[in-house]
Amino acid sequence: MFRRDKGLLNWSTVRVVFSEKPFSLQPVNMMRMFSRRHTFIFKLAILVGSIFLVLCLVMLYDVGGRTSPEPWLQELSEKHSQLMGVVRGAASNMGFQIGAPLPPPSKPGTNPTSHRCPPGLYGRGDLKPHLERPPQDPLGPGAYGRPFVSGEMSPAEIKEKQDGLTKNIFNQFASDRISLHRSLGNDTRHPDCVGQQFRRCPPLPTTTVIIVFHNEAWSTLLRTVYSILHTAPAFLLTEVLLVDDASTDDHLKSRLDEYVLQLGIVRVLRQSERKGLITARLLGAQAARGETLTFLDAHCECFDGWLEPLLARIVEEPTAVVSPEIVVIDQNSLKFVKPIESAQNRGNFDWNLNFGWEQIPDEYQKQRKNQTYPIRTPTFAGGLFSISRAYFDHIGSYDDKMEIWGGENVEMSFRVWQCGGQLEIIPCSVVGHIFRTKSPHTFPNGKSVIIRNQVRLAEVWMDDYKQLFYRRNTKAAIIAKEKTYGDISERLKLKEKLGCKNFTWYLHNVYPEAYVPDLTSVKFGALENIGSKTCLDVGEKNTGGKPVTMYMCHKSGGNQFFEYTSHQELQHNINKPLCLHATPGALLVTIELCSRKGPGSGVAPEQVWHFTRASLLKNLSTDKCLTMDGAKVVLSGCDSANQNQQWIFS
Repeated sequence: MFRRDKGLLNWSTVRVVFSEKPFSLQPVNMMRMFSRRHTFIFKLAILVGSIFLVLCLVMLYDVGGRTSPEPWLQELSEKHSQLMGVVRGAASNMGFQIGAPLPPPSKPGTNPTSHRCPPGLYGRGDLKPHLERPPQDPLGPGAYGRPFVSGEMSPAEIKEKQDGLTKNIFNQFASDRISLHRSLGNDTRHPDCVGQQFRRCPPLPTTTVIIVFHNEAWSTLLRTVYSILHTAPAFLLTEVLLVDDASTDDHLKSRLDEYVLQLGIVRVLRQSERKGLITARLLGAQAARGETLTFLDAHCECFDGWLEPLLARIVEEPTAVVSPEIVVIDQNSLKFVKPIESAQNRGNFDWNLNFGWEQIPDEYQKQRKNQTYPIRTPTFAGGLFSISRAYFDHIGSYDDKMEIWGGENVEMSFRVWQCGGQLEIIPCSVVGHIFRTKSPHTFPNGKSVIIRNQVRLAEVWMDDYKQLFYRRNTKAAIIAKEKTYGDISERLKLKEKLGCKNFTWYLHNVYPEAYVPDLTSVKFGALENIGSKTCLDVGEKNTGGKPVTMYMCHKSGGNQFFEYTSHQELQHNINKPLCLHATPGALLVTIELCSRKGPGSGVAPEQVWHFTRASLLKNLSTDKCLTMDGAKVVLSGCDSANQNQQWIFS
């Protein structure tokens, strides 16, 4: 052990003890152990270290005392801080100190929580709307969401109504007579929603509402705006942006600009030429100042309490893209179909890449603890939703090379799910929407612009499954083959950058209930009758149980698309498996749900069709052949010479 004498080591008495037997060291002048060369290096190291410490102290004093240091000095200070951090870390490691774990990285779209946000729940006083609704006339036209009743109409009124229907594809006559401020009456949402409260900490984020319009009726546009101002809490509503996609109607020009000035937080942005919904929404998003973006159509009405549940879910899950439950505003009477106690529907898609609705599976409904819980949806309608502004940018906003309108909602649905986000419907958020039977607007290049957009999304997100779309849409197949869908390199880079999953993952994990047709069918296309040169057609809105018919061949897929499978089925399978069905004893041939449900299951004889060398289609159960009889499709005895029994895929 070591002994000290007056604070100094006495090297003459230093001993190292092993098993109580002393081992003495001879007195040595320790400095003699170093050569002159070693002494010089030792002194130089002490000198350099002293200078370094002095410089550090000077920089700490100089930089810390400045409010705006010179750029070069600021950079030097930063390097100094980094170096001192390394030194402190090394010192800690000498003592085997375990440091605190690093904080988890922020998710895209996360808003940092203020440590000063108050505890507790938002009260009614906090959630007051931007604009109080004026007193309502309970007997007024359409009051409380009731249908408009026209009564006896003059010739001038009849003409006005017809002109409005032609221009807007909804009853503008009724809309113009309903209050712009109409209340929707009592809250009919589920009690879980009515009683829902929201925490102050973390705080709900602010939002910018973006509404794109083109030649919209004055009354529906302004009623949409007022329904937002009358229902959205003032402290959450940063602004309402009305984005004009080059409207030509006079009432949507200076008159609109002057009118919204009185509303304070409503602004009008304009595109000088018609570019469509996608470009207009991007313009609105770029101008937005809210922490979140809320997109609505220009013919909506918001139910009380619609906004808070959307924003609360984004606080809980910043990568969620959330839609309200969308209810119907009748296009003829403008009746607002008030919400029932529980949500029933979610979004889907078919293999023509069209959006649709389906009932929420029972097993999924049972997993939800109460009616405030969000509903995962494979796709969304895309017209009405909220999203963190930061996450909107992170996830790739919209494909800005899509044109006008169409397909952008399905593209965003696939992209959000495959790239780590999620799509949800929030049942406690309710917004009404006028659903029209067709669009009142024309588009450059007609429907081909929509098909081009769909090809873009198929090429980027669907992998080999895109062939299922191309089989069913011959125009899409041509666009894909000729590569006239534009440059997709930036979208493919985004897909790689975000580490997005493939479409197989989407089908297995997001939409396992989806019907997926055979990727390797034997034959597919339109089934043409050689005798009549017409094609087999399922007819309009035939979802099974109705006879098939014959119609002029249009080469566009749709109702005339059939696949001949390896199981000898004739399937029409756009969104569910329907098979050509021959009922013994019945004359007419129908389309029914396919009997084969998957691997291991068989095919009912009524749905087995043998394609003979003579191009006849012979049914196994009846031993008869498919025959064209005028516009009807029947079964009759097989005759290889009868051209009305001969069929080819074209």
